[in-house]
Amino acid sequence: MQVKIIGVTGGSGSGKSTVVRKISEVCSDFVFIPQDNYYKSAAFVNNENITAFNFDHPDAFDLELLKEHLIALKNGQAIDMPTYDFVHHRRGDETIHIEPCNLVIVEGLMVLYEGFIRDLLDLKLFIDTPADIRLIRRIQRDVAERGRTPESVIKQYIEVVRPGHLNFIEPTKEYADIIIPEGGHNENALSVLIPFVKSITCDDDTQY
Repeated sequence: MQVKIIGVTGGSGSGKSTVVRKISEVCSDFVFIPQDNYYKSAAFVNNENITAFNFDHPDAFDLELLKEHLIALKNGQAIDMPTYDFVHHRRGDETIHIEPCNLVIVEGLMVLYEGFIRDLLDLKLFIDTPADIRLIRRIQRDVAERGRTPESVIKQYIEVVRPGHLNFIEPTKEYADIIIPEGGHNENALSVLIPFVKSITCDDDTQY
């Protein structure tokens, strides 16, 4: 099995998941690895002390486990991917069993940060979206899906998310093979990306 891995990164709320969804519309047979599942537990965090754990720092992730799992998938081996409870900020008790596939897409904030992860990627994408749009999307998501208050989201953004983006995420843009402004809403960029994705991930005898 020849496994290709695509890494998708960008700031929080940049539209990374939208790009993944667009890829899935043309190559639906792939394994999706969200880096968020590899967060370290921080059960002591709540709305009041939300900045007590920096979720926007590389140390917040179990990158060694992510590396181990990507290597296994690259070698055609199954993995048991962790889950994460974003309401209680801890790793879940259950795992998700994932069988290998010809295409693996790993998506997250720090996908391009560590060289040992970058070296495993066959295509590196950076989703570049203005900060105000990303903040609005983050507020909407965290309030609706993660039990947060708008005040705690804004506090976290000012104190750790924005500095984390400038220090750890924005600089990784230089490692990207393709930079996509506005993410999945940039139809022109997608029209270039999708044929390229097909060319490196799909079987030669696949018809389109």
